[in-house]
Amino acid sequence: MVSGTELKQRLAAILAADVAGYSRLMAADDRATVASLDAARAVFRARIESNQGRVIDMTGDSVLALFETAIGAVSAALAVQQELYASSSAVPEGRRMQFRIGVHLGDIIEKADGTVYGDGVNIAARLQALAEVGGVMVSDSVRNAVNGKVRASFEDLGERQLKNIAEPLRVYTMAVSETLNALEGFSVANPVRGFGGRPAIAVLPFENLSNDPEQVYFADGIAEDILTRLAMWRWMPVIGRNSSFVYRGKAVDLKRIGAELGARYILGGSVRKAGDRLRITGQLIDADTGHHVWTERYDRVLDDVFELQDEITDAIVTALEPAVGQAERARAQRKGTRNLDAWDLYHRGAWCFAQLTRESLIEAHRLYLAASEKDSQFATALASAAFVKQVEAMFTWSNPVEAIGASYRLALEAMKCDALDPSALSALGVASVYLGHHEAAIEYAEKSVSLNPSSSTGQYTLGFVRNLSSQPAEAIAALETAIRLSPNDFIAPNYFGTLSTVYYMKGDYERACEVARHAIRKAPQYPHGYRCLASALGQMGQLEEGRRALGEFVRLAPEYRTAMARQVVRFAKATDFEHYMDGMRKLGWTD
Repeated sequence: MVSGTELKQRLAAILAADVAGYSRLMAADDRATVASLDAARAVFRARIESNQGRVIDMTGDSVLALFETAIGAVSAALAVQQELYASSSAVPEGRRMQFRIGVHLGDIIEKADGTVYGDGVNIAARLQALAEVGGVMVSDSVRNAVNGKVRASFEDLGERQLKNIAEPLRVYTMAVSETLNALEGFSVANPVRGFGGRPAIAVLPFENLSNDPEQVYFADGIAEDILTRLAMWRWMPVIGRNSSFVYRGKAVDLKRIGAELGARYILGGSVRKAGDRLRITGQLIDADTGHHVWTERYDRVLDDVFELQDEITDAIVTALEPAVGQAERARAQRKGTRNLDAWDLYHRGAWCFAQLTRESLIEAHRLYLAASEKDSQFATALASAAFVKQVEAMFTWSNPVEAIGASYRLALEAMKCDALDPSALSALGVASVYLGHHEAAIEYAEKSVSLNPSSSTGQYTLGFVRNLSSQPAEAIAALETAIRLSPNDFIAPNYFGTLSTVYYMKGDYERACEVARHAIRKAPQYPHGYRCLASALGQMGQLEEGRRALGEFVRLAPEYRTAMARQVVRFAKATDFEHYMDGMRKLGWTD
């Protein structure tokens, strides 16, 4: 029998979540489903703990968590849904691991062993069952507690009678209202530097209308190549692929997409592939008015795909700016590859790269090299293989010295194929700064950006090498441009981590903390956000919080060592590296 002293009744925020279609997923592929569930649980745990919550239960396909505040609960819920959506954007819709989440603020009964009971738990579970797939449903008590305190919008669904709950309850759906949702000074409404205030265009993933769901990467490849050709036109900014493609499979108002990405024009379309025949449709929308600027349908044989991409790009350019000269249009028709097998392998590799796991990077590297074997002059494939090795070195997923050497050799090979390929120049810039060639790195990065100013990767590279060359003001400008061009990028936490480091090196530790916290909110599984936060807190004398952040960094990156850092953070000045490590040392770091 449980005594009254072993029970504690109190007010708390409860998060309840459950997988949508779990039985169907298990029946289709039980091993893949279990792996996806484990990955999702890790996201839940990280987001719950980073918002001062506690996991109560993760049995089966459900999650139950307790928070001291409603703000913590809804922040965790929204962050989980954003992260799970971004990480599964390239997965065929029928195979995605998606959750419904309910959040309630109410009374609970807590036992001494931490288990919880009561109406508060029951209501959260009922709200979860009402939520849309991939959505968050909250009660009136939660909405009242957090309204105006989180950057989210509420849709009032009225009163609902919940099963086994006596009184009807007013319920709301929630959505994040801003992409850059917690960092002062950033706004996608700001013009992109270097384009004279001209409006941006975003290319959405083309819908795969083929019978084979595995052809998603093919539809992505069509859209990505058009995006790249538009970017090489250089007249107006083009939002990064990794940001615009997160809207795959989601019915979102185009005006909202335009507002979230800071894009005036939205290009969408569909691809149907049957045998050697293609049907591609495209439509260009003015996101401010919702009016069609251009629309067309094309029926072609598969071998014509490259000419068709050029044709679509030229049609868009003509629709938007008839006065653009032929020379500018020709730049959109980059060298690339005209070998369909190489193109296919390259885009399969890009799909794997975007998964950003050790295993997916190994496969991406193999596919990129296979693409370069099919077309020995395919510079972009070799440059992408170089980028894989650089990420492996950065995340210490392979021996940094070996990975850096491999990336440098691959980048040089890419340059031999095409000395004007922006991705090859960018890859060589990063590899060069890793090897301590700072002046050459800046030269390569600047040339890459001049050829493709819409490349968030190129802008990030320029910011990265300028920071290591003691040019903080120029580094900040380039990094902010990278973020503006691709605010939803799967590698964006790295952009913010590097930006935090720049502010740290400038001695602006408060701003470094702010940016690092944003990086952690975007991706709590990304270790270097915690490293940046710990370093800045160490310099500010906030040792207790700093040690907690450092502990989280060590947990996520147990192989990190000072000697390893010297290989991938090659400052031009030795004193800069000592400053870089000093904040951690003040927290007790000794290695």
